Amino acid sequence: MLGSVVVGLGIAGCVRLRELLAPLPASAADKLTIKGFVSRRSLEDQQGVKQISMTEALSRDDIQVAFICTENTNHEEHIRQFLEAGRHVCVEYPMTLSYASAVDLWDLAQEKGLVLHEEHIELLTPDFKQLKKDIVGKTLEEGTLHFTGGSLKPDFGFPSFSGIARLTWLVDLFGNLTVTSASLVEEKEKKYMKMTAHLLTQQQKPLTWIEERGPGLGRVKHVNFRFQDVTITELPAGQREPVGLFMQDMVLFGKKLQEDVPAEELQAEKNRILHCLELADRIRQLS
Repeated sequence: MLGSVVVGLGIAGCVRLRELLAPLPASAADKLTIKGFVSRRSLEDQQGVKQISMTEALSRDDIQVAFICTENTNHEEHIRQFLEAGRHVCVEYPMTLSYASAVDLWDLAQEKGLVLHEEHIELLTPDFKQLKKDIVGKTLEEGTLHFTGGSLKPDFGFPSFSGIARLTWLVDLFGNLTVTSASLVEEKEKKYMKMTAHLLTQQQKPLTWIEERGPGLGRVKHVNFRFQDVTITELPAGQREPVGLFMQDMVLFGKKLQEDVPAEELQAEKNRILHCLELADRIRQLS
């Protein structure tokens, strides 16, 4: 069994805590056991799990794994602390708020022989899985992915990083991309912002990614993907699975800890994550 600590007890941290207390039986996640949680707030026991200090989490011999669920701006520091302490790390996306720091952290994990896993449950959703199946063999002509949602706090980072799940969708669907231009409109007094990024596929087909955030905006993905023979304007429903998204992600992380994921899959995932972070950096520079 691998002792685990959850760092940060927001929405994602509470889900991680719950999943660690009841992992999927006979799965790779079943080899993880919760030893405590870390929070900047002083909290009572959570579902029977005790709060511990960061110092304790970094030094205890019975803790080998850290789940980083803090604000985006703190991810890099916490990942580095736990890697330096010899712990495997699972972190909610985005891993960091810059491409260069992500490369540095991955090099550190490799140097120490540790697993560094960035969560991407958006790739596990039924609508995405079905969409990916639906476009197999189709030739893209142009496309738009427009995401709307409520206002974000400053510690979420620049929108190309806080919204990297949508960028990951585009890269996973259409391959590596190039940023041609980007813009950001902000009305801080209204807590409103709209980022627009123009991208090209390797086949020189245009894609537009829009992140729009503000009070009262519903959390919705609007798509318009035009292929040679069909245009997709709504996400497919997909088949709901009995295992939740965070548990699916935890099982994948557990398989990595058991060295049960092929090397080529690990490399492809690393390449995709770093490519998306590099694109996010470029979008920030151009906006």
